[in-house]
Amino acid sequence: MTKKSVYDLKSIAAAGGGLILDASSYSTYDLKSIAAAASESGAKIIINNVDTKSTYDLKSIAAAGKRSVIFNLA
Repeated sequence: MTKKSVYDLKSIAAAGGGLILDASSYSTYDLKSIAAAASESGAKIIINNVDTKSTYDLKSIAAAGKRSVIFNLA
């Protein structure tokens, strides 16, 4: 299975589709834009492998997502 493009993921999130993403596979900028698209539709985004991002990056992703982002810290 091929990895979806950031454009595709933003479109899915904007349409209301929830996503589970790997933080190590996307830049902070890309995760912020996907999270922002999810916040507009009310979709939820779960992000795994968050230890690959700094606390500052995670805060900026969370702010862009406006309550639509869940970080898997397990």
